Amino acid sequence: MKVAILAFGSRGDTQPCAALGAGLVARGYRVSVVAADRYRRLVEGAGPEFSPISVDPVRIVESEEGQAWLRSGPAGFVRGFRRIVEPLAERLVTEVDEACADADLVLSPALGGFGHHLSERYGMPYALLHFQPSEPTRAFPNPLVPLRTLGGAGNRASYALVEGLSWLLLGRMVNRLRGRVLKLGPMRGNPFRRARADRVPVLCGVSPWVVGRPADWPAHVHLTGFWPLERPGILDPELGAFLAAGPPPVYAGFGSMVPADPAATAETVVAALRAAGVRGILQGLPYDGADDMFVVGETDHAGLFPRTAAVVHHGGAGTTGTGLRAGVPAVVCPFFSDQPFWGARVALLGAGPAPLPVRRLTVDALAARVAHAVRDPGTRAAAARLGERLRAEDGVARACEVLGL
Repeated sequence: MKVAILAFGSRGDTQPCAALGAGLVARGYRVSVVAADRYRRLVEGAGPEFSPISVDPVRIVESEEGQAWLRSGPAGFVRGFRRIVEPLAERLVTEVDEACADADLVLSPALGGFGHHLSERYGMPYALLHFQPSEPTRAFPNPLVPLRTLGGAGNRASYALVEGLSWLLLGRMVNRLRGRVLKLGPMRGNPFRRARADRVPVLCGVSPWVVGRPADWPAHVHLTGFWPLERPGILDPELGAFLAAGPPPVYAGFGSMVPADPAATAETVVAALRAAGVRGILQGLPYDGADDMFVVGETDHAGLFPRTAAVVHHGGAGTTGTGLRAGVPAVVCPFFSDQPFWGARVALLGAGPAPLPVRRLTVDALAARVAHAVRDPGTRAAAARLGERLRAEDGVARACEVLGL
């Protein structure tokens, strides 16, 4: 039996898919993870086969044009989507179609309805992968809505709003690609409602210790726990030497998010870490380095975070889960999307101070939060307790059980 797992996005999206694939390989299944070519070593090192796609969303986001697009506001975002994303979409759909044509089961994110289209074309079943709790509920708003609550009815309505806007943005393009590439007729209605009506299984790779399972979720939606990759990569020897040369440092990095002025942001972060009296590890920030700061490129968070005093990050779902699992406090500096949701969740759990949106980043504000994270006994104890609980979970095993595999 072949299982195809579609992993679109950054490392934070791809690594959990590689971990889930590794769990299925250990159970005797043939697994192919479909992801950007930059993650080939990550996936193959975990055990699954790798099916590369040439469209790299991280490269798009990190580009000057991509950054201008993300900062362009709602109308500009729609125009930029058509200009930047749509020209690449036909190639992406063609590559995904080729990678999944012989699959017996497809595990897919919800956006774009890939699982539904492939199931309709080839007849295989599919399940949905959620990296944030995206099933409608009265308990909290859609994680893409940066508000704590809209009341029960408003919270539930926010999911229909986000899904409707997503389909308004994607629908015409999706139906063009269904015809041109997949040889299917147009889809009537959005794929989110269709999957819900068909009771397609949903695997939400989030821990119930972090987000409690809402009472109004249906039985086909499963909160499995995080999907960590249990074989952390080997840290660079120079980084290892830096870690051993003094007290645990504070990690600071924003993943694939690029600040409006990276050099100024790096200066702010370095000054804040020094004001808080800590050493620092900087990821993806342009800085020449000094004895108390160490600059790294993309590195394995699962191997690094447990050796830090705290982590400063953007609040991506993958980075948040890895940081919480490490048992160290977090200072979340969200940019947009679901990042404010995760920042608020970390603070609610007591595992870090209130989030500091990157647009409000100053030396004093960040220094105060870092000092709180590394020195407040209650915060450190809460983060450590939560880390122990998360490390005791086996989200991959639970996800495999839900699939009946």
